[in-house]
Amino acid sequence: MAYAQPIKLSLNWHLNKSIILNQSLQLKFSKPNFKMKFGKQFTSQMVPEWEEAYMNYNFLKTILKEILFYRQQRLNHTSPAYPSPKKVKLSKRLSFYRAFSGLTNRFGNYKDRDNDDEVILASELQDHDYQTMFLRASEEGAENELVFFRRLDDEFNKVIGFYKGKVDEVVMEAEELNKQMDALFALKVRINDPNFHTSSTPPNSGLSPLEEIQEHEEQPQRDQTKMVSLEILNHVKINVAQESVLSNWKTIFGGTKSDLSFSQEEYRMAHAKLKQAFIEFHRKLRLLKSYCFLNQLAFSKIMKKYDKVTSRNASKAYLEMVKNSYLSQSDEVLKLMERVEAAFITHFANANRSQGMSDLRPRVRRDKHRVTFLVGCLFGCSIALVVAVILTIHTRDLLKSAGRDQYMINIFPLYSLFVYIVLHMLMYAANIYFWKRFRVNYSYIFGFKPNTELGYKEVLLLSSALLVLTLAAVLSNLEMEMDERTQSFTTLTELVPLCLVTVVLLIMICPFNIMYRASRFFLIVTLWHCVCAPLYKVNFPDFFLGDQMTSQVQLLRTVEFYICYYGWGDFKKRSNTCNQSNVFEIFYIFIAVIPYWFRFLQCIRQAFEHNDYDPAMNGLKYLSTIVAVVTRTIYVQRRGKTMRIIAASSSGVATIYNTYWDIVKDWGLLGKDSKNPWLRDKLILPNKSVYFVAMVMNVILRLAWMQTVLDFHEAPWLHRSAMIFVVASLEIVRRGLWNFFRVENEHLNNVGKFRAFKSIPLPFSYEYEDKEL
Repeated sequence: MAYAQPIKLSLNWHLNKSIILNQSLQLKFSKPNFKMKFGKQFTSQMVPEWEEAYMNYNFLKTILKEILFYRQQRLNHTSPAYPSPKKVKLSKRLSFYRAFSGLTNRFGNYKDRDNDDEVILASELQDHDYQTMFLRASEEGAENELVFFRRLDDEFNKVIGFYKGKVDEVVMEAEELNKQMDALFALKVRINDPNFHTSSTPPNSGLSPLEEIQEHEEQPQRDQTKMVSLEILNHVKINVAQESVLSNWKTIFGGTKSDLSFSQEEYRMAHAKLKQAFIEFHRKLRLLKSYCFLNQLAFSKIMKKYDKVTSRNASKAYLEMVKNSYLSQSDEVLKLMERVEAAFITHFANANRSQGMSDLRPRVRRDKHRVTFLVGCLFGCSIALVVAVILTIHTRDLLKSAGRDQYMINIFPLYSLFVYIVLHMLMYAANIYFWKRFRVNYSYIFGFKPNTELGYKEVLLLSSALLVLTLAAVLSNLEMEMDERTQSFTTLTELVPLCLVTVVLLIMICPFNIMYRASRFFLIVTLWHCVCAPLYKVNFPDFFLGDQMTSQVQLLRTVEFYICYYGWGDFKKRSNTCNQSNVFEIFYIFIAVIPYWFRFLQCIRQAFEHNDYDPAMNGLKYLSTIVAVVTRTIYVQRRGKTMRIIAASSSGVATIYNTYWDIVKDWGLLGKDSKNPWLRDKLILPNKSVYFVAMVMNVILRLAWMQTVLDFHEAPWLHRSAMIFVVASLEIVRRGLWNFFRVENEHLNNVGKFRAFKSIPLPFSYEYEDKEL
């Protein structure tokens, strides 16, 4: 392949070209921050999942600090009576290790070099395996410098190996995209010109779209006419149907691919899928180019620092080796980027370069100051409203009023629904903050579209706005209850919570591009996948949302209470007759089981897809929880000693099972043979005690839920509705803690496998054995 042949480029040109390319990534190096050290800049620009593949700059800098410390100690202990050792002449030693330069001086001109000043010999031993020989090993205290160059070689060979492996991957992906584009062109011709026959056309040049652009670059005077071969359509099948309940049902009981029907809809959907594949492929190339540039810069920085610490001149020789290495000389990624951009602009942007580059390189969304301002204002309003509610209750002495029980039974659960949502959003905002702080790539894990994910400030904005609406409604409800002029408007008073629910639902399903539409629709689609389990393939967002729902059982029961209270007309007379209905009690049990049942079905789907026992065991966990929830609810409704024993036993088993799965499976902790005792080999948080505190908190909060439903929560000073609210809130807090460590474990699994890109399903699949045209 022509684009796989490396071109000899100078290091200066290569770095300048890299800087130009990385301006599109909006690297911080394009806008230097002189207050930030290079080590922090280097870390901030890493691809999180590739962090272990980058040069370990901080470790090498630690070795240099040891060298500096030794030299300072040596300088302090050196006196005029004991002069420091003189420089050792190593000309004979250098000539021993240097290769024969040749009669034609083929290895370069050494005439201007001062052999006595040479510190290292850096060379390539074999294919992409480099080694540096330190020539001052006989000097006193040179052990640390030997270690430095040994580790420097290890890091350089690691970077070279990783980069070459990734380049080979993108070259293979380019070949696959070539085949996909050939099939797309053939489909387009077949649809627009059914009478077109390959046999009546000149021979196919054999060039794919990416290769065609290369030929155009290298031979501009050559006729570039390429005729499409329809023979491809005899060997491909298409999979472009939108994922739906019906399509997934057919997938389970039928084939996974479909034959071509040569319709415009097929072409349109195949075109859209290939467009996404090109965008993701270009993103991979950009990050790979950034990886190459950052590592070259890191090696340059560390060698300059070595020269400064040791007062030697070794960087020139080492950087010359870097310049001649595969890392600097290979140009496959650069050329592929140019061809992908040209092909994308031509075939997916109607030759509009501005639009094409905007799709390939979307601008990074910046934080808006007005979001921060609004968050502060809304939380300030929330605090003021909380104070107003407390003062109203205190001045009117509502806690001791005759209608206290009636209010707590009828009205308090209606407003608690919004508090559950706000609390969950606040925990999610805290998770996002710490994920970003510790460089957890949550956007990739959840599969958000570029620049559509919500930051913690946006989530705080939404939660604070909902909190203000809720508190304002609570305050207005209290005022209408106490104001003599509004005593006759009892019905209107009772409708305030329902109006607030209606407003929230209308905003949620609003089709207009306002209020973070992409995130709202992403949530709706994911929720639909949970409801339709197991008919949809289970991705991380699907089962993650399913787990969130299992911690919002009380919210679902409050929704049932809304339906009962307003559907049966109890709000008109402010009397709660829901608990007197057998239908309500049955659905009270059923609705609590729903989220666990969804997760059970998702686990069954995962077990069949991956042929793995772990999802099946996870499904048993949810079945045990279903039994515990059902027995506990029956005990609360019917009482009885026997039922209490059954509920306690099933709850105990479910709690132990769930706690074990949380800590060992979902968090990946409690490893006996781990480098970090009873944790895991890799940790993100620097303080290990946080993990042990989180494990203890997880156990306590689970036990708190179990003890409450088993009547171990006697509190005469607190109403039962308030106690249910407190316990439900504690479960939401526990889920928030679980979320952070669950996503952290997923991120570390991606890091271990260097997974940093989404897998875009391609529209065409080749059905012949050799996979070649």
